[in-house]
Amino acid sequence: MFDFSNVSDIVIDNIWNEHMVCLYGGANTDRVTIRNSRIRNMFADGVNMTNGSTDNLVSNNDARATGEDSFALFSAINAGGADMKNNLYEDLTTTLTWRAAGLAVYGGYGGYGGYGGYGNTYRNIQIADTLVYSGVTISSLDLGYPMNGFGTDPTTFENISIVRAGGRFWGNQTFPGIWVFSASKVFQGIRVNSVDVVDPTYSGIMFQTNYAGGQPQFPIEDTVFTDVTTSGARKSGDAFDAKSGFGLWANEMPETGQGPAVGEVVFNGLKPSDNAVDIRNTTSTFKIIRNP
Repeated sequence: MFDFSNVSDIVIDNIWNEHMVCLYGGANTDRVTIRNSRIRNMFADGVNMTNGSTDNLVSNNDARATGEDSFALFSAINAGGADMKNNLYEDLTTTLTWRAAGLAVYGGYGGYGGYGGYGNTYRNIQIADTLVYSGVTISSLDLGYPMNGFGTDPTTFENISIVRAGGRFWGNQTFPGIWVFSASKVFQGIRVNSVDVVDPTYSGIMFQTNYAGGQPQFPIEDTVFTDVTTSGARKSGDAFDAKSGFGLWANEMPETGQGPAVGEVVFNGLKPSDNAVDIRNTTSTFKIIRNP
């Protein structure tokens, strides 16, 4: 509906958008506000900002049945723009995403200033019933485009509910409530606070690293989860039962030609419950550090 490039200082308010490709796709768009809108039955993303989009506010929007990520930030630099920083996504709801994730963040330099002194922030978000993919994707995969990875200043996720999320896609890979995927660019500075993952289809939180030519790309570094619950990850009972039932999973072999997760993560105040297996990590390449 709105396909913008190199624009700034506009407000999109109180839109009902249905049976379109996207509500909003923006490349190098700054100080844009998208608020109070409903997104329904889309062919692709609900909102996707990319290519240096900075200081934007996406607030109080509801998405249902999008055909790509409901709300996305992709730090590509193929169409101009540079660092993506100081974007705030808040007070959002997404349900029944039929392809891709409820919330997806692909890189995104964390600059100074902006909302609360953070780089890019995602808060007060409810996600439910994704059909084939994760509830939240946090990834440094370039998707075939020139792209910036994550910066040293935090990319922050807080107060997020993820219910009945995950699924199967890309062959035999199963997806979790939260997918943490270090890949072709730097993966660092991730902060996840006050998040509940409830009744995931296969697993609660999965850690994965991309391999190219048989070697891992960038490891997961400087990533901290605080006050997170994972509950109700049960055995799926289908053809992918062996890849299910984990509250936390350091994936040892996502697909043929890939390898185990690499790096480490810190959990402060993790509360797993009613999972078939609370924590699965059979790798020697990934460390899960758990503090009270």
